[in-house]
Amino acid sequence: MPVGKGKTRVYVPATIDMLQRLVADGEVEAVNRTAFAVTAALREAYTSGDDDELAEVAMAEAARASLRLLAARVDDESATDESAKDLPVRRVVVAADVEEATPRPDLDDAVVRLAAPVTLKSVASVHVDLEGAEADVARAVEVIDAADMGDEEAEFVLGDAEDHQLAWYAPQELPFLLELL
Repeated sequence: MPVGKGKTRVYVPATIDMLQRLVADGEVEAVNRTAFAVTAALREAYTSGDDDELAEVAMAEAARASLRLLAARVDDESATDESAKDLPVRRVVVAADVEEATPRPDLDDAVVRLAAPVTLKSVASVHVDLEGAEADVARAVEVIDAADMGDEEAEFVLGDAEDHQLAWYAPQELPFLLELL
């Protein structure tokens, strides 16, 4: 659903520990309240494509941002939560329908700022890498910054991770998914 009046479908980059907080607390705060959505700027950037195709673009951007969150977790030497360090290295995207999302074209075409935390009630679906993607995702986490700086080899490594499709889960499946990880 495009950004505008009424509810907006947003794609929130996340990690497994963020999913745990979502289930435990009934809500989770997106990092810097940043998410991705089909915005007017995203529509203008593509000469063709319907809302479903543009939603795939927004979700792919959120999945790449999830890699950045994983990299930040690895780089955070001061992290005291040992349990988060033991979690699988998988990209996570939470698709939610929110009341308010403000476009941020100064950051990128699909970026939006959320007005509030994402509630479990607003979650439409959750998308998570399968176990088979973990090795490629772990390698991508190591080179995400280099890829952002234009390193072609790092972009190939990112491509290997992004070749993996995220698995779809309904909100009611989250407790079971987290238990199985």
